[in-house]
Amino acid sequence: MTDMIEVAKRALGLVDLTNLNDDCTAEDITKLTGRTVTQHGAVAAVCVWPRFVAQAVKELAGTGVKVATVVNFPTGGEDNEAVVAETRQAIADGADEIDLVMPYKAFVEGRKGFAEEQIIQVKDAIPAPAILKVILETGEIEDPLLIHAASNVAIAAGADFIKTSTGKVAVNATLEAAEIMLTAIEEARRDHAERVIGFKPAGGIKTSADAAAYLALADKIMGHNWVAASTFRFGASGLLDALIATIEGQEASASEGY
Repeated sequence: MTDMIEVAKRALGLVDLTNLNDDCTAEDITKLTGRTVTQHGAVAAVCVWPRFVAQAVKELAGTGVKVATVVNFPTGGEDNEAVVAETRQAIADGADEIDLVMPYKAFVEGRKGFAEEQIIQVKDAIPAPAILKVILETGEIEDPLLIHAASNVAIAAGADFIKTSTGKVAVNATLEAAEIMLTAIEEARRDHAERVIGFKPAGGIKTSADAAAYLALADKIMGHNWVAASTFRFGASGLLDALIATIEGQEASASEGY
C-alpha cells in the first residue's frame, strides 16, 4: 500500500482535471476549478470546452494550474480554417494549452499530408509558451503501425505532446497504444535530443492502479527521471478522487466519467 500511496502522490500533479461533458455548465466549471488545489498538491491543468476558457483562467489565477482546451473536438474534422480560428480564440481567451484532435479519419484514409498540414497550421497559431497536444484517437486508428505513423506525423508537425484519445469513442487510452506512442517519443528524442515531447493518455483512467500502470510503462521506455508535468499528463475526471483516496489510505473505487 505504501508503494501505491507514493504512486498516487506522484500522479496527482500530472492530472489534467477534465470536464468535456456535453451538458457542462458554468457552475460545473466552478466546481472543477475548485477541486484543482488539494491538501496533497495541485493538479497540472484543467481541460475544458473552449467556451469556458476565460472563466477557468479567471478562477485559477494565482494557483499555477494551467488551462487547457480542445479544438476540432471530438470528431477530428477537416475545416482547417475553422480549427485555426477556434485555436486563436482560445489563446486570446487565455488558454495555456491546446488539445487538437487530428483529422484521424483523413489520416487512416491515406491523406497523411492533410493531417500534417492541419497540425502545422494550428501549431503556428499558438505562441510560446502555450503548447500543443495532438489527440490521435488511437482507438479509432486501431492498427499499431498506423498509430506509430500518426505519432510520427504529429511529432514532425510540431506537437509538444501526443495524446491517445478524446474519451468520446468506444476505445480510449490503452497500455498497448501508450507503448507505441512512448516508443515514438523515445525514437524522436534519440534523433532530436533538444526537443521535449510529452505523452498524455486520456479516457478510462479511473484508479490509482491504472495510473501506476501508465507511469511504470513510461519509466520503462523513457527512464525514471523523464516523467514530469512538462512531459506527462493524465486526462481524467474521476482519477483525482481515486488518487486522494489512495493517499489518505481509503479504499479507492473507480469513478465514472472521462
